[in-house]
Amino acid sequence: MNIFTVKNKIKIGLTLAIMAYMPMKAAAWGIIGHRVVGEVASTYLTSKARKGVKQILGNESMAMASNWPDFIKSDTSFNYMGAWHYVNLPGGLDKAGVYQFLKSAEEPNVFNQINKMVALLKNKQTPAAEQKMALRVLIHLVGDLHQPMHTARKEDLGGNKVYVTWFGGRSNLHKVWDESIVDYQQLSYTEYATAINHPTKEQITAWQAAPLQDYVLESYMICNQVYATIKPDDKLGYRYNFDYIDTINGQLLKGGVRLAKIINDIYGGKG
Repeated sequence: MNIFTVKNKIKIGLTLAIMAYMPMKAAAWGIIGHRVVGEVASTYLTSKARKGVKQILGNESMAMASNWPDFIKSDTSFNYMGAWHYVNLPGGLDKAGVYQFLKSAEEPNVFNQINKMVALLKNKQTPAAEQKMALRVLIHLVGDLHQPMHTARKEDLGGNKVYVTWFGGRSNLHKVWDESIVDYQQLSYTEYATAINHPTKEQITAWQAAPLQDYVLESYMICNQVYATIKPDDKLGYRYNFDYIDTINGQLLKGGVRLAKIINDIYGGKG
């Protein structure tokens, strides 16, 4: 073995070691989670809303459209959307505090950008290309808002700097909630949506009646619980999945049911 081969092997080994300990940054529900929200929402659309979505997206389903705002992060011209995926909230707020924070926040965040996308879609003068972008973004952001770590703390980047292990692998709290628990179920997005899409009529009515601020509040309250039960370098696995899978499934389901209500309202409600 010559010296160049040895050097290359050492270099490769060091690179792999560094990658293993690099913090893994996540920015939203993973691909499966977002598609579950979109798929669930599609089952609650009115005929008018279904027609409106079809006119904008064509043959692209809501499930497949849901990941567009993450995929376009590879294009730096869309960097301005980075802050749209979350809203950083300090700890210790009550309902009134959350409401006031959202009212006074001037910087772009997931809450005010959802409202902006709704306004664009309701405006009949919005160009077709902008409508398509707005609908894709809306589908994605409503999903994001139901991921509790998207209402987390600024100082740790929404849990991205809270390092843990997931079944022995280096990870962080945000990634565990974004992707790891959902992916651990080993279901396709259609299988996942079918498995959880069984709300009662009472649940649908209550979830859809809640104002957008309450979507934030609910995620924030769950986020507080998550922070309270985790320590840096915790080893997460079977038990963590068992403790939180019902919460995650509930948030995915709520996200889909509420997304449908928002879209139904845009296109004329019933009928």
